[in-house]
Amino acid sequence: MSDAIQHNVPEHKDLPLPDYDHLPVGTLPSRISGLGEADVAQLISYEKAHGNRLPILQILEKRLHDLQGGAVPRGPEAPSTPEVSTSQADTPQSAQVPGPPINPPSHGTPTNPAQPR
Repeated sequence: MSDAIQHNVPEHKDLPLPDYDHLPVGTLPSRISGLGEADVAQLISYEKAHGNRLPILQILEKRLHDLQGGAVPRGPEAPSTPEVSTSQADTPQSAQVPGPPINPPSHGTPTNPAQPR
């Protein structure tokens, strides 16, 4: 990649969508519906330089084409992304409930060569 192209590629922190790299493909059309031409073009530049995933590029390029053809951004500019949430669990109790005890098989653990099999 040439230096001239590399300088025009946005950094991940500058992207208009939080956690862009972790969004499920199926949610991308609704996530970009509130973005303008410049933001969609920025995502295309980033995608081409990093993942270069064809399904993603097709969605982004179609949206850019629609915007250039007169489509109006609709929806929030930065929609929430619950499917990429970094929170622990939905219930506060789940972190406190221990799982069942794990006992090695009676013939030893296959990953421990010191135990007989």
